[in-house]
Amino acid sequence: MKFEDLDLSDEVLDALWDMHFDECTPIQEKAIPEILAGRDLIACAQTGTGKTAAYLLPVISKLYTENAPTDAINCVVMAPTRELAQQIDRQMEGFSYFLPISSVAVYGGTDGKTFAQQQRGLKLGADVVIATPGRLLAHLQMGYVDLSKVSFFVLDEADRMLDMGFYDDIMQVVKHLPAQRQTLLFSATMPPKIQKLAKTILTDPAEIKLAVSKPGENIDQSAVVCYETQKLSVLKHLFDNFHKKRVIVFAASKLNVKDLTRTLRRDKYNVAEIHSDLEQARRDEVMHDFRSGRVDILIATDIVARGIDIDDISMVVNYDVPREAEDYVHRIGRTARAGADGKAVTLVGDKDRRAFAEIERFLGKPVRREELPEGLATAPAASSRDTAGAPSRNGKRRQGPRRGKGNGARPAAEGKPANNNAEGTKPAEAKAVSNNAEGNRTANGKPRRRHHRPKSGGGKVKDGSDRQ
Repeated sequence: MKFEDLDLSDEVLDALWDMHFDECTPIQEKAIPEILAGRDLIACAQTGTGKTAAYLLPVISKLYTENAPTDAINCVVMAPTRELAQQIDRQMEGFSYFLPISSVAVYGGTDGKTFAQQQRGLKLGADVVIATPGRLLAHLQMGYVDLSKVSFFVLDEADRMLDMGFYDDIMQVVKHLPAQRQTLLFSATMPPKIQKLAKTILTDPAEIKLAVSKPGENIDQSAVVCYETQKLSVLKHLFDNFHKKRVIVFAASKLNVKDLTRTLRRDKYNVAEIHSDLEQARRDEVMHDFRSGRVDILIATDIVARGIDIDDISMVVNYDVPREAEDYVHRIGRTARAGADGKAVTLVGDKDRRAFAEIERFLGKPVRREELPEGLATAPAASSRDTAGAPSRNGKRRQGPRRGKGNGARPAAEGKPANNNAEGTKPAEAKAVSNNAEGNRTANGKPRRRHHRPKSGGGKVKDGSDRQ
């Protein structure tokens, strides 16, 4: 479906045309009509599928066409991390370029000047407030934020927010919202706690659930089965023989990240670490150094598995196998973006083998095994319980990693994987935009309109790298 087939305002369509976006992604095709119709919504879609545009486009279109108050906060978008809030705000600037719609991003880890700008935007009533739960609640408790006229309340990556312990903060914010509002909940997964939250804050919602996309075919996936004591040697072999620049290594815990970073730095690798123990200013500094090439290898927890937009990652290494198949997809999705090729290697320790078998079952095919580098001892022997979908004695395929004979695997899923790499950006040749924290509500001059847009060409609006 094309965006022009949807009932979006001309000004929104003009911005999309200038950004060369023409076709909807599946989540946009399903969600935008429901939001335009005024329904509450609960949508399950992974990062990188275009869900940010799926709610921003209809929301800003309705704010403009329905003459929302010009001196009040009309929409609150809540995101789990500062990085995701900044990303949403950048997309907001592009989508609303031809509209007198203002926005402000509100998050922690800032200096006094930035805090004052956020405070001023909230007091003046920016149309769209994009905020992390804790920082928005802090402003609310100071008594100068009025949410009584909010008509849209959006939770982006709701599962992530609950994982990070923000449930109580979310409910405190909800108490400041009017009962008559449209609530939109987006989540990559749909565990029971999300369903409970949805029942509490949504009214007769439309439900959309898209299957988690498989990794792109341009990602060269492989696994090395080894003992825990062999992992460091295998990792160094990957650096020395494949890539030692533009690499992200994911570890299971903050302690593992710290230990691994310390060891690699001692061995003269150019590495940096990122995890939730770091202050926000330090995390920003690390990400800036990695983006600019001053750091070659980033050792991270899942804090960067979603919501970080870096297009030229050459290799992703899972030093520890992720707990969930969806986390595996998010992790390796950091490479092979924007049409490039990439490499993803998972180090499968003895205790990780069942978890990795579940990931292979989700993928629908086995991941290619790599031999241990020369000079290392023999790898752990393969076991039938490690094989995804091993057949049982009666010839039927089992649904879990049980004991049994055979070494089967489900056939690869049909269909082309989604290309989760585009991000909404500002239109080319843009002048200064007046969507700022100061509450300036009009663009320079009269908004342009194009009544004769081409019907073909262009791309899809998708999320950037997603966040944590």
